Amino acid sequence: MESVAWTDLDADEQRAIAILGAGLSIELCDPVALLTLRRLGLIVGSHLTAAAHDLRRGVLLGELGTRDCSLKV
Repeated sequence: MESVAWTDLDADEQRAIAILGAGLSIELCDPVALLTLRRLGLIVGSHLTAAAHDLRRGVLLGELGTRDCSLKV
């Protein structure tokens, strides 16, 4: 799998990763987004791969870091 950045994904693909990462039903995800994520190797069946978990974690930690910096004014 090639390295995929969060910004490379469209909103439906990002939402699907968030939904699956939260343990919610795959039925809440856009079917086309799921196909793309499977092709990219980010999901298998109805579960995120390790690469997708790493991508999601990086985005969340980056967002939390950005918020922490803005609060320390």
